[in-house]
Amino acid sequence: MGVIIAVANQKGGVGKTTTAVNLSTALALHKKKVLLVDFDPQGNATTGMGVEKSVLKFTVYDSLINNLSLRDLLIPTATPLLYIIPANLDLAGAEVELAGLTHRESVLQNKLKEIKDEFDYIIIDCPPSLGLLTLNALVSAESLLVPVQCEYYAMEGLVQLFGVIREIKDSLNSRLRILGILLTMADRRTNLTQQVIAEIRRHFPREALRTVIPRNIRVSESPSYGKPVVLYDPRCSGAKSYRKLTREVIKRVQKRIG
Repeated sequence: MGVIIAVANQKGGVGKTTTAVNLSTALALHKKKVLLVDFDPQGNATTGMGVEKSVLKFTVYDSLINNLSLRDLLIPTATPLLYIIPANLDLAGAEVELAGLTHRESVLQNKLKEIKDEFDYIIIDCPPSLGLLTLNALVSAESLLVPVQCEYYAMEGLVQLFGVIREIKDSLNSRLRILGILLTMADRRTNLTQQVIAEIRRHFPREALRTVIPRNIRVSESPSYGKPVVLYDPRCSGAKSYRKLTREVIKRVQKRIG
C-alpha cells in the first residue's frame, strides 16, 4: 500500500518543488519504488527531473480532464525505481474545468487509487496556492510535508495553512496528518534564521522536523541541469540535508503505520 505525501505551502519560493524532487529521488535511492506527481502548472518538478516539457504528448491534465489512466502517463526517470507524472501549463486550465464537476475535490484521489498499490511512496508537488489543485492533493494524501522558508512571515503562513488542514480533515479527508514542517533556505549565520527556527519549534514542537535545509548554491544550480541535488552534487551540504530528511521521513511514516 503506497504512502501518499503532499508537499504543500500556499507561499511560493519556499523550496517546495526542490523538496519534492530530492525527497522522491532519495527515497528511490533507499530502494523504495516512488512516484512523483507534478501537480503544479509551472511544471518545475518535471524539468527538475530532466523531462522536456515541450515534447510531452500527455500530462497529468489529461488524466484529470480527459480521463486517461495515470498508469499511461508514467515516465521512468534516470534513477531506478523513480517515476514521474509530468505537468505543464495545461494544468492551469484544470482549476476552471474541475470547478464544474460534482466531486471536484476528489478527482485525483480516484485516479491514484488505480496505481497506489504499485508504489511504496507517492509524492505530490502542489502549486503555491490553496486552490482546487492543492485541495485535490490534500484529499488524496495521508501525510502533508510543509516546507517553510526561514523568513519573518513564516509563522503567519503556517497558521493559515493549518486552518485549512483542519477544515479538510473535518469534511473531506479524516486520514490527513501533518508529517512535518521542514525549515528551508536556512542561513544559520543570521539572527533571523535562528529566531525563525526557535519560533517554529516552540509553537510546533511535534511537527517541526529535526532536519533543516541550508542555503546552498548547489541546490540552486541543480534544476538547470535537470538533476536533483542529491545526484548533482551528493557531497554538498544541501544533498546531505535532503538525505537526512529522507531518513527522518521514513522513520515518521513507519511510526505512523506501525
